[in-house]
Amino acid sequence: SNLHESKQLFCFYVQNRPDRLSVFPGPEESAEAAGRSCMTELGTSMRALYINCEYLIYSILHSTGTGQTHISDSHSNTYYMRTFGHNTIDAVPNIEFYRQTAAPFGEKLTRPSLSELHDELDKEPFEDGLVNGEEPSAAEEAAALMAKEAKGGAVKFGWVKGVLVRCMLNIWGVMLFIRMSWIVGQAGIGLTIAIILMATLVTTITGLSTSAIATNGFVRGGGAYYLISRSLGPEFGGSIGLIFAFANAVAVAMYVVGFAETVVEMLSDVDALMTDELNDIRIVGTLTVILLLGISVAGMEWEAKAQIVLLVILLAAIANYFLGTFIPVDNKEPKGFFGYHTAILFENFGPDFREEETFFSVFAIFFPAATGILAGANISGDLADPQSAIPIGTLLAILVTGLTYVAVAVSAGSCIVRDATGDHNDTVSDTVNCTDAACTLGYDFSICKEGGCQYGLMNDFQVMSLVSYFGPLITAGIFSATLSSALASLVSAPKVFQALCKDNIYPGLGIFAKGYGKNNEPLRGYVLTFCIGLAFILIAELNIIAPIISNFFLASYALINFSVFHASLANSPGWRPSFKYYNMWVSLAGAVLCCVVMFVINWWAALVTLLIILALYIYVGYKKPDVNWGSSTQALIYNQALTHCLNLSSVEDHVKNFRPQCLVLAGYPNSRPALLQLVHSFTKNVSLMVCGHVRTVRTALSDYVRCRRWLIKKRIKAFYSPVFADNLRHGAQLLLQAVGLGRLKPNTLVMGFKNNWSDGNMRDVENYINTIHDAFDLQFGVVILRLMDGLDISHIPGQATETKSPLSLTDQRLLESSQMFKKKQGKGTIDVWWLFDDGGLTLLIPYLLTNRSKWGDCRIRVFIGGKINRIDHDRRAMATLLSRFRIDFSDINVLGDINVKPKKHNKLSFKELIEPYRLKEDDMEQEAAERLKAQEPWRITDNELELYKAKTNRQIRLNELLKEHSSSLPLRETNRFIPLGTVSSALYMCWLETLSKDLPPLLLVRGNHQSVLTFYS
Repeated sequence: SNLHESKQLFCFYVQNRPDRLSVFPGPEESAEAAGRSCMTELGTSMRALYINCEYLIYSILHSTGTGQTHISDSHSNTYYMRTFGHNTIDAVPNIEFYRQTAAPFGEKLTRPSLSELHDELDKEPFEDGLVNGEEPSAAEEAAALMAKEAKGGAVKFGWVKGVLVRCMLNIWGVMLFIRMSWIVGQAGIGLTIAIILMATLVTTITGLSTSAIATNGFVRGGGAYYLISRSLGPEFGGSIGLIFAFANAVAVAMYVVGFAETVVEMLSDVDALMTDELNDIRIVGTLTVILLLGISVAGMEWEAKAQIVLLVILLAAIANYFLGTFIPVDNKEPKGFFGYHTAILFENFGPDFREEETFFSVFAIFFPAATGILAGANISGDLADPQSAIPIGTLLAILVTGLTYVAVAVSAGSCIVRDATGDHNDTVSDTVNCTDAACTLGYDFSICKEGGCQYGLMNDFQVMSLVSYFGPLITAGIFSATLSSALASLVSAPKVFQALCKDNIYPGLGIFAKGYGKNNEPLRGYVLTFCIGLAFILIAELNIIAPIISNFFLASYALINFSVFHASLANSPGWRPSFKYYNMWVSLAGAVLCCVVMFVINWWAALVTLLIILALYIYVGYKKPDVNWGSSTQALIYNQALTHCLNLSSVEDHVKNFRPQCLVLAGYPNSRPALLQLVHSFTKNVSLMVCGHVRTVRTALSDYVRCRRWLIKKRIKAFYSPVFADNLRHGAQLLLQAVGLGRLKPNTLVMGFKNNWSDGNMRDVENYINTIHDAFDLQFGVVILRLMDGLDISHIPGQATETKSPLSLTDQRLLESSQMFKKKQGKGTIDVWWLFDDGGLTLLIPYLLTNRSKWGDCRIRVFIGGKINRIDHDRRAMATLLSRFRIDFSDINVLGDINVKPKKHNKLSFKELIEPYRLKEDDMEQEAAERLKAQEPWRITDNELELYKAKTNRQIRLNELLKEHSSSLPLRETNRFIPLGTVSSALYMCWLETLSKDLPPLLLVRGNHQSVLTFYS
């Protein structure tokens, strides 16, 4: 039937909108005729489905259902379209391009890429097409809305039902009915108002901060966790989200126990206890939390209806109290209630702290009553428009509840005395000198100064029931306040926890991310919250845990305030809240106030809270979740980095601050891991490391992301910088000149030795050698690493996908050697062959290596050239120099036989090596030799061989000495690295090959002949 309906709708669409069908083959006339023929058969009654038809075909044109974009896609691929009457694929501004998730009409729409625009002129556009970027018509928008409603979408709340009601119910707790009168009695009307204003100041600042964050972009589910994590990052968000969800879960137990205690007290009054008071509290609490769980699981709509009923009862109880204050009753006067009198107002205006209470201790008791301002934000995912609902509902709830608390404080302090006996016979007599307010009203309660009175503000927690017009309604208000707060917490905890689990901040908690039903209800979270709440209900002793819970909420408020300050300080262009009534310094003050209040309420609970947050922060920071939310932390890091880079640029370089900042030509980072790991060993937390990659073929952006992820996964602190060039030399020239920012610019080029140079194209060798010369010309130091088995492992199967497959013996040995610098090096020496003074880079690199734990067991052994008759003198001179440089060494060897001629068979081996690359100009005419030299400049001439004969012999001799002295060590360095620009590249490469062949790991180092070491302070 669905297929038949689709055919009907399509026929109708063909007839009515042929202009939209240019993407289908065939002329418009045939399409229109086909549509008219269809409609003749179907009848005109189908015209009523026009809107639905529009939406259906519009969706078909946007999405194929397979997730693939086709040429007929009119928005996500905008080829062959008209914009402003011209054929172009460029897109006009469209909100769908900026969504992070799928659009309402189908798959996420994307604007054409730069490469598509760049190639636009190469395409043959059709004559007809849908106008690109065309806004949906009114019919289309209506169809989309109708389709969404037809699906029976999720229930969404407005600012009244979703935020205002919840916040007021949470703030109006039992404190209003059973503790407010006692606070007035202790602190007096004046200080009570000050306490209320102080608490309201904290919550108002937090409300303003919450409004600013909530209006800085689309808000999803997760409440406080979502706001903090998207502002400050996963470390703060993950730590506060977990404790905030736990605090709400335990708060369920606190409110339910409060309700159960009231019920058990009533049962006790009529002698109807089931067992004893403690167990009755557990029984009533268990039954209550099961009932609340049932309401929550039934869905947000039922929970919202229950909240409305509880709000009506609560409002009736408050109105009942105020009504009672205007109706004084004679039999209530002995219990301290006389109605409004100025004498009582003046007497109760000042404080009368008793039982070691202070202003701050009373404030600590009251402040939890002011919390609950995030009750609406916690269900942000269930709000129709969180950006407007959260600010309006939260701030209005703070205003209404604040005024209510002040009104209750003033009224209670104006019509109830602090102490009363409850005895009708305690009237004023002539023999007693009585000056209290009660005396002016005919009663003498002076005996209460000795203690023992049960009535009045100071003694009777149920005094509001006494004052009210109908006492049982106050009890109903207490029930309503406790149950509404418990219900709000029971809903908030799973919602926050579900959002936390969806982000996978804590691995293993993903099972609680699953939602059920049209509202995506976190049923598993409800069960978990129920279990936590039930466990604490069964304990039934919450006096110890209560301060910690209050501090958990305050820590959340502090971080919300700090988020606004931090985002404003970072000055990110993305921080554009539509709510403008905030100030970064006020938010900072709010964060500080929250921290102060935490310690005022309970100092040890504040310390425990901070320690828990710190532990979770360290854990999340260590795990480094793979998320990127554009937090203000990122923005501030950018600001600081930019500021420091600019400050650094204004300072001249100094030899004491020299660091080997390395540009490593490694290709794809995972293709030469040994090279990166070695360089990372001496640059980590010391200097700059940039992985340069010269590409001869353009690749997708995903390659860049993949390489960056590999570096992060391997914890290699380096930048990845790819360039596109014709060959290695041109790409290296670009990198050498352009990579870096101010003083953060490479000064040392690091390369791998070209092991396969003799098997490849000699033009590649020419580029390789010229790259070294270019580095010297640009005043770079040069470092070349050679491993016996090579460096490049990119050809080994499984390196990109990390899947294991059988390897040949050669590849297995290569793979093992590629990890040699990753493991801890055993005891041994790093041999430094410091034959020529290059400025000290040859000595500085091994010193930095030995400072690492992996190389900590290695000692530096120095080899220098010398003469047989000056060995002791040269050794002492070098020892003096090294001691002044404060570089520890194990030994100094002077090579007195460095100038001895090399062995004959080694000279013959070198001759065989260069034979294929000689020009042999004596065997051809001069013109032919010159032409061949011009075509193949890498060729070695006979004159060149004769000119550099002594240098050739020295390379051969050094290889012999290296094999003799340093054949089995973790690493050896030599700076016999000849920066000559006139020598042919083949001869240069043969020298490097001869010098380094058949040796374990060898590092060829040559500084730029500027001092990098100094012995001056």
